[in-house]
Amino acid sequence: MITVRQLMTPGAELIGVNDSAGAAALKMRELNVGSLPVCGDDGRLAGVLTDRDIVVRCVAEDRNPNRVPVGELAQGPPVVIGVDDSAADALRTMAIHQVRRLPVIDKQVVVGMLAQADVARALPHAAAGGALEDISRDR
Repeated sequence: MITVRQLMTPGAELIGVNDSAGAAALKMRELNVGSLPVCGDDGRLAGVLTDRDIVVRCVAEDRNPNRVPVGELAQGPPVVIGVDDSAADALRTMAIHQVRRLPVIDKQVVVGMLAQADVARALPHAAAGGALEDISRDR
């Protein structure tokens, strides 16, 4: 069984709920990623912020990204996957919640990120294709 641990990108960078969307965008550019797990004031995972969240819910609404806190934009509660869960479980979770990226947790601590492309490369084409279709399907 292929596990999430084998496929994930380890060491996910977090951003705080009170950090600005502008700071998040700069961090995304620096890391070359499309999403960041969002950490609450209590240090726990509060949501996930995507580049699309910044564009659609901030920039397109003519809000100043340097004044909008990430906590206003992040989608939550977060959908996560366990580090020892299977790749198939990850694809099912992505399909059910129609998300393309999942924070990976180990004992409630974010230890990495898993993208649909990571899983798709590891599974047979038929399994990956069906799951990717489910993730992208309009509901």
